[in-house]
Formats: sequence, structure tokens, C-alpha cells
Amino acid sequence: MQGFAQKLPSISEKTANLKKYEGFMPFYWDEDSGKIWLEISSLNQDFLYVSSLPAGLGSNDIGLDRGLLGDEKVVFFNKVGRKIMLIQPNLRYRAITNDANEKRAIEQSFAQSTLWGFTVEAEENGKYLVDATDFLMNDPMGISDRLKDSKQGSYAPDKSRSAMYLARTKNFPLNSEFEVTLTFTGGSDAGNFVKSVTPSSDAITLRVHHSFVQLPDNQYEKRVFDPRSSFNALGYMDYATPVSEPIEKYFIIRHRLKKKDQTAKISEAVKPIVYYLDNGTPEPIRSALMDGTAWWNQAFEAAGYKNAFQVKLLPDDADPMDCRYNVINWVHRSTRGWSYGASVTDPRTGEIIKGHVSLGSLRVRQDYLIAQGLLSPFENGQKLDPEKDPMLKMALARLRQLAAHEVGHTLGLMHNYTASINSRASVMDYPHPSVKLDAKGEVDLSDAYAVGIGEWDKVSIAYGYQDFPKGTDEKVALNKILKDSHDKGLLFLTDQDARSAGSVSPTAHLWDGGKNPIDELENLMKVREKGLKSFGEKTIKTGVPMAFLEDALVPLYNIHRYQIEAVSKLVGSMDYHYAVRGDGQFSTKAVSKETQQKALETALKCLSADFLTLPENIISLIPPRPAGYMSSRELFKKRTGLAFDPLAAAESATDFPLQFLFHPERASRMIEYEARNGGLGLEEMITQVLDKTFKTTKNQGLNRKVQFQTEQIVLTHLMALSTNEAANYQVKAVCGKALKELKAYLEETKKTAKDADYQAHLDYALERMKNPSAAKVAVHKELPPGAPIGCGEED
Repeated sequence: MQGFAQKLPSISEKTANLKKYEGFMPFYWDEDSGKIWLEISSLNQDFLYVSSLPAGLGSNDIGLDRGLLGDEKVVFFNKVGRKIMLIQPNLRYRAITNDANEKRAIEQSFAQSTLWGFTVEAEENGKYLVDATDFLMNDPMGISDRLKDSKQGSYAPDKSRSAMYLARTKNFPLNSEFEVTLTFTGGSDAGNFVKSVTPSSDAITLRVHHSFVQLPDNQYEKRVFDPRSSFNALGYMDYATPVSEPIEKYFIIRHRLKKKDQTAKISEAVKPIVYYLDNGTPEPIRSALMDGTAWWNQAFEAAGYKNAFQVKLLPDDADPMDCRYNVINWVHRSTRGWSYGASVTDPRTGEIIKGHVSLGSLRVRQDYLIAQGLLSPFENGQKLDPEKDPMLKMALARLRQLAAHEVGHTLGLMHNYTASINSRASVMDYPHPSVKLDAKGEVDLSDAYAVGIGEWDKVSIAYGYQDFPKGTDEKVALNKILKDSHDKGLLFLTDQDARSAGSVSPTAHLWDGGKNPIDELENLMKVREKGLKSFGEKTIKTGVPMAFLEDALVPLYNIHRYQIEAVSKLVGSMDYHYAVRGDGQFSTKAVSKETQQKALETALKCLSADFLTLPENIISLIPPRPAGYMSSRELFKKRTGLAFDPLAAAESATDFPLQFLFHPERASRMIEYEARNGGLGLEEMITQVLDKTFKTTKNQGLNRKVQFQTEQIVLTHLMALSTNEAANYQVKAVCGKALKELKAYLEETKKTAKDADYQAHLDYALERMKNPSAAKVAVHKELPPGAPIGCGEED
């Protein structure tokens, strides 16, 4: 006897007693079972799926922050029998053509991804009802993997401790929003980062958000990416491209913005770009963030718009994860961490649908602490009037700049690390506070951070958002914007040019300052000297443990750290542009030997014992941290137990610039550049380093011990470079020769050395030189973090 398939109930029957949420994708809430039933009416039609984390873990090191966005995915539903698949097509490989067969060939050549499979439980008039609960309760943010990869424990979602979060589960005409409280259990091997931020490490309860969003219409106009602009790019391969043209296609990522009147020099926008600040942000921080964000309107005005960029306070009834809102979140973590600007972008076109900024709340306290160490302002030990507090003024000035910077990322912009030499021409640089000594020799923070948008930022916005009148040759007009900026001397280089210790650019550096890196290092050395002379009890308020002086001493002692990095990188550097044929820019240019020599001489001043040795009046003031107070990675690393360790402080400050000077890539370039154009040679550099360390007159006391330590650290770097396989053969040959000559010098010096400690120092160096391959630079104490702590970088 032949069986018959059981007829499914209608949707009306199945959902008779359930609460319906009308909107983009209708869904139903079953109070009794705790289930979400999703109504699917559109098959094989693309929409956007985004996951996010509205309630986070609070650990910089793990990175599961409140407001964290997952990857956006173009997806569609495909039905086979009673099964409906959620499928993600592969948009990295396309065929932009009207030929269906050509498109099919591409689709069949590269894999798609099936993200989930649902079972149809009811149907009615071409609509299908599925239980979406298990899908919503899964781990789309990869939380389990993130915890495991960071060695924080083996966790998995526990459905018995998870549930829908109805307060943030809503439906709208163009987007459907779902949120769940998701608990991860396990954790028998929980790591310290998890333990530090959870009440019980065996259960981590977070919230995960899912957004189904209608894709934008096809009226958005893509704009071609140009490497000389500072826009991020959407890239894919178009296999329908003629063989004579590049198969890789690149378009800039940006918001949609059009003038109401294209012919007008200044026009309102058809739809302005509006950003909403987290309403949980306190004053005076709230006002500072509103001010800094609003700076961008200056750039849009320069591009011909009136009031096209706006910033408002997030309404109380708005959900910051809702894709309809561009938001600036004020995020709390256990330690200071990165701020970053992310976005939800249409993967088909590069159109930004949602700008999403996360600002770490503890950064402002670090900026305050930097100013506190520089000024030592508590003459009477009392709290200062907020209206007159110079530290607060500087910290808020930094927040304005930070807000503008991170919002800039969500407008589509990359970092520009050359802005500092162009009078702070971009908020997309990492700015060091501009500190100087006034006419009286006092530390002056009045111009610590620039105010307003930079000249390069105006160029960027003009390139990305200028709405040209009909009939304009857009390619010609865009090229003119970039060429005019080049003619004005405005420069652009970004992360790839600045972050590596071996990076080649002489102008792209993180957190450097000044038009001339060498001059600014000289300035900061004077500022540091003044700050250390003033440092003492008046650096902290009455009633604060004296041990807390170390917190303020760290950023003061290392105030030069980023500037010496910039100066050290001038050695073995090469100037270059992102030039394209016909634009008039040079491709590469040698940095003069004179500039490299001056940079080296200035950097070596920071390796002198006088510079590195802390005075006795500071050392004697700092006791061990009192019981009851947590220790911190923000303090100097120590080899002396609880006691303050001035030698370890000097050790880390010595090791830092040597990481750049003795980097194998830099050393290999120095060999090449000396041969090609007479640049500063590696052998010359090593000789000067040894002359300023091993071959200087020896001092007494702690200063003498710092000298010995510095020499041993230099020896470590020289030996390590001599055996580094990343360096070319000639580098190793030059280092081997230098080691041989140094050995002879030390042996000769030992013959006349009279005191036992110098003899011991020389014996130890000579013993180490017997086995250069054993030299490991990682044995040196590292600097306390200057950059924010954390797992990622989008500061």
C-alpha cells in the first residue's frame, strides 16, 4: 500500500496562539516553549545577515567587547522539499555580465557556504514557517573558538542556560532584529583573563544579536579605488573582464551621499549622514565626543555639502545594534584598550549601511595620567578645580580627536601616519601630545592636540563623497583632487608602512610628532628632563599611596618612546609615494646619509647612562605596592621582587630602540643602500653604537651599572643579528667582523681593568660571545604598554 506525505498545517493554525511581530521578516514568539518561529516568503532573494555582541566580556585581551560586530554576509533562502537552507554566495569571485551561462560557470567554480538548515513546519500561500530558535542560539560570533584560541578555556553554548532576549527582539519594515542571552559553560581550564572579568568562570553569559536586513537598492554609485586616496577598498575578481584589462576590481567603501542640487556649489544632502552617541556616556566626556565627531562636518562642507554630517544623542528607545543607526559606543573594559571604528557594509558594492564606533572608556584616564606625570600639579595635595585642571583639559582634547579618528574609519578612511610632519594634517594619524617648554622652562600642554578636521581629511572626503554635476568626467575630477593635494605637499601612507619594526618609510610612524622627527625627539628629551626634575610627592594627591607614584612615572620616563622609534627608523629608510604613472610623484628617493647620521646620533643620546638612570630622589620615594591593591602590567617590569627596579626600567628603555636599529630588514637595506647610493652603512652604524656604549668612560654608582647593562643588551642584539636567518649574508658577515673586533677590544681592555665589577662585566661579555646563536632579544624586559592593551588594533 502506497503511503502519502503528511499534509503540513497552515501558518495560521500553527501560530494561532502566538504573538506575531510584523516587519521585514515576520516572526512569532511562543511564550510556552521559548521559541521563535520565522515566516519565510521570499526564496532565492538576497538579504544581509549580521551578527554582533551587544553585551560583552569586558576583557581587552580576549576582545569580546560590548558592541563587537561580526562579519556581514549576503545570504538567501533556498528550499528543497521540507528543508530550507540559508546560503551565503561567494562574492569574491563574480562575472559582471548579462550572460546567464557565464554567471553560472563562475557560481559553479567556487564554493558557496550553507550556514544553516531549517525544517518547514507549516506553510500557507507560498509562505513557510520554520523554527529559528536553534539558529539564534548558535555561536555566530565564534565565542567558543575565541576563548579557546586565547587559551582561556574550553567553553560551549549551554541551551539550558540560554534564552531569547525579547527587549531587543524587534521587527521593522527594512530589518528584523533578534537577540539572545547566551551562556557558555565548561571552563575547568579557564584562563586568568576570563577569571578576572566573570563572577563565576564556569559560566560566561553574554548576549548575541542577529540582524536580517534588506539590501540597499541599486541606485548606489560605486567609486573606483585609488591607492593615493586614503579609502578602504572592496575588492573582488570579475571573470567577465576582457583579457586586456585587470581582473581584480577595487571600489572604495563609503556611505551613500547625494546633493539635493548637484549644480549648487553648496547643497543640503538628500539624506544626511547621522551618527548617534551612546546615551550612557557621562559628562564632560559626552560633550567632548559630540564636539570631536561633529568636526567631520567641516570636511563635508569643504566638499560642497550643507549640514550633511550630523551627530546626535542616541534616543532611549533605540538599540545601538539596530542597523538603522550609525553609533558611537562608550565601552567599558577591565583595562584600557583599543578604540576602533567598524562598519556594516554591503559586500556587493562597498556601500556603508551602518557606522559603528567603540571607544574604550579607560583611555581618557591614561591621558590624564600622562599629563599628571608631566606637570606634577598637586602642590597642596588637593584635587584641582575641573574648570582649571590642565590634565583634564588635555585628556578631553584627546577624546575629541579620538572620536573624530574612529568615526573617520566608519566613513571609509584608513590611517594616515604621515600627517604629523604636515602640521597634523589628518585626524586619521595616531597623535602624540604636542608638549613643549614655555619661556619660563615649564611644561606647556596648551596645544597638546589639534582642534578640528585636518587638511588631508578634507581631501579624503572630497575624493570619496564629492557629488559631481552631470557631464563631469569623474575620473579626471577625482585625479585632480589627489594631484592638487600632492602639489600642496600633503602625504598619505598607512599601516603597512608604519607598523613593522623594520618598516622602510622615514615619515610614516605611529604616535610621533613634529615636522622633523629628530628635532621633536630633542624637544621631548628636554621635556622629559624637566618632568623628572619636578617629579615627587606633588605628583600625586594627599592620601594616595606613595607606591602609586610609579603609575605616573612610567609614561613620563618613557615619554620619548614613540619619537625615538620614529628617529631610529630613519636609519636605513627610503622615501616613497603610492605613485601612479603620470601623476608627477616620485616613486622612491634615498634618504640622505646626513639625515640618517643625525638620526643615529640623536637616538644614541637616549642610550646614555645619564639619560637612562633615574635619580635617587625618585627611586627612594617608591615603596612596594600596598597589600589590597592589584598589581598592573602598566608598571615597570621588575627583577627585584616587590621592590622598585630602576635597572629594569633602564633595561626596557635601552632594548626598545635597539629593536629597530638592529632589525634584520633594516640591516639588509643598509647594506644595499650603502652600495647603491652611499647611504649610512651597517658597519658604520654598529661602530657608532659600540663607541657610545662599550667604549665610553665608565661612571660610578647606579649610573655605572646602567652602563654595563646597556653594553650587554647591545651585545645581545649584535649577536642575535649575526645569526638571524632573516638577514642577508653580508649583514651576518658585517656583524661577525664587528664581534671579532669587539672581542679583541674587550680582551685588551680587560688587561688594564682594575676594579672587580668591571672585570666581571668584561668576563661575562666575553663568555657570551663564545655562542652568538644563544643570544635571544626576548630575554630583555619589555616596556610597559604605551599603546592600549588588547588583542586588536583599530585605534
